Amino acid sequence: MRNNREIGSEFEDTAAAYLESKGYVILERNFGDRKGEIDIIAKDGRELVFIEVKYRRNLEKGDPAEAVHFSKQKKIRDAARRYLYRCHLGEDIPCRFDVVAILGQEIRLIKDAF
Repeated sequence: MRNNREIGSEFEDTAAAYLESKGYVILERNFGDRKGEIDIIAKDGRELVFIEVKYRRNLEKGDPAEAVHFSKQKKIRDAARRYLYRCHLGEDIPCRFDVVAILGQEIRLIKDAF
């Protein structure tokens, strides 16, 4: 039986392939530390995009996008600041936060989700 990390990694692979098919250039995956993680960091045109991937087999536990609640968003924003700092990028670089919500076999991209 697969653990949650293996399942998550599989769907992050699916999301990365989907994003690349939409023209995104993947820069990094699973960036972070014990304070927070960003699933995928990519470029979409001139914008740097921090992407959270959420998967649900069905709606029993709600829509996957609903799992990116306020406290999760804060952790992602904080991790994005650490990424900008570690890469010597200014906070004035154009960036946004997207969510890839996978429900069963359906993939939904929510640009500028928060």
